[in-house]
Amino acid sequence: STGSETAVGAPWFVMPTIDAAHAFELEFARAKTRAELADLLREACALMGCAWFALSHHLDFLAAPDKGVRVHNYPEEWAYWFDQNRLGPSDPVHRASQRSRAGFLWHDMRRYDAPRPGDETILAEAERHGIGDGLTVPAHIPGDAHGSVSFAWRPGCAAEPDALQFARMIGGAAFEAADSIANPDRMHIGPRLTNRQRQCLIRAAQGNPIWRIGRHLELSPDTVREHLRNARQRYGVNGGTMLAVRALYDGDISFVDIARR
Repeated sequence: STGSETAVGAPWFVMPTIDAAHAFELEFARAKTRAELADLLREACALMGCAWFALSHHLDFLAAPDKGVRVHNYPEEWAYWFDQNRLGPSDPVHRASQRSRAGFLWHDMRRYDAPRPGDETILAEAERHGIGDGLTVPAHIPGDAHGSVSFAWRPGCAAEPDALQFARMIGGAAFEAADSIANPDRMHIGPRLTNRQRQCLIRAAQGNPIWRIGRHLELSPDTVREHLRNARQRYGVNGGTMLAVRALYDGDISFVDIARR
């Protein structure tokens, strides 16, 4: 089924079926270009009765234009204002997304993040450019920049819980497709570290000295040093901090591994 916005009040919306969400997931997996991905996101907008979509890492794209993924159909003037004010990391919707696992309606986002000076200005400027209420589904990969998939309605229309439920079903597939298109090699990189190298790195990242790592793993200090040295060589880095960062980014280790004692 398709939907369209009403002039005032909530958008006219009939919840797409689970089969429709599954069909979108398959189409996202087949997408080979950003243009194809954008077309699918426009179709999702039509189903939900909204006007806008934005799939993006939460980055300052002026400072790092090639570091993340971004596909959207927001008005160019709004996108320009957003970038000129370097709002990628600090936009109130993005901040709330970084504290949510399942996604949220924008009119509920204060549950996830306290307002900051300037937030009302940002939201008012968005409304001035025709962006009203919306919803956001987070897309977080350990070691990677935060990201999200958002859909928004024109002012006067309220985002509905049923729309959020549908967005949850397709948001992860959409972001994974975008990341695969932007970074095709990442999807084919296997673990770089052996199990012992990984164990030593996790203990080192927790702040343990060499002797304690060896005692815990029943290895000699020289063997621990060798495992860490070989791990650095596999990643082509010189220091332990950069080794941990690269291993987090590639998924060889996770923040949970480091936090666990």
